[in-house]
Amino acid sequence: MIFSFFRRDRNDPAVTAVYVAIVAQARQPHFYARLGVPDTLEGRFDMMVLHAVLLFHRFSGEGAAARDFGQKVFDMFFLDMDRSLRELGASDESMKKKITRMAEVFYGCADAYAGALTAGDDAALALALDRNVFMTVPETAPETARNDAPMDASGGARAQSRGLADYARAASGALAAQQTSAILAGTLTWIDPAPFGPRPSGPRAGGPCEAPSSESPVE
Repeated sequence: MIFSFFRRDRNDPAVTAVYVAIVAQARQPHFYARLGVPDTLEGRFDMMVLHAVLLFHRFSGEGAAARDFGQKVFDMFFLDMDRSLRELGASDESMKKKITRMAEVFYGCADAYAGALTAGDDAALALALDRNVFMTVPETAPETARNDAPMDASGGARAQSRGLADYARAASGALAAQQTSAILAGTLTWIDPAPFGPRPSGPRAGGPCEAPSSESPVE
């Protein structure tokens, strides 16, 4: 599902409710305390991208109404990023570059995450998350957030990346069970991430998602 970038439409209460649900889930402490997602502006952006992609993947093939709703959620996402950057004091020129970079990251991750979910390739999903969400995690991260070396000895994803992939797969399945009409009416329910933790290594697989550059889009 490819979106135009981006339109300034009047807020729809159902769109706002769904976007708020995405933000709230992305801020769940478990992702940062147990799965080791960096508790930074970048890490929170990455988790918002993941949950937005999960929703848009759910809408795939659902028709024009779902596509239009997804576009509105996408628009709200980037209007919120625009507002946040302004509040952080970004100049117009700097903000334009950062928003453009954020969109590039979003599209790259959307291709990788949705592609892996569609293919049922959890190893590819874990590696895509590894490159994009965990690329800035230091090797000396707290033990509560890590239970192996930064990269698995076989070249596969980190244990916390595999755990996050397990969560994403389960969340995608739960979204598939929700009625499209209910989501379009503003009711979006996420699973509890608490049961998901770092998971021992599995086989290596590739994935097309581009890792963000060292210049953070939200710093």
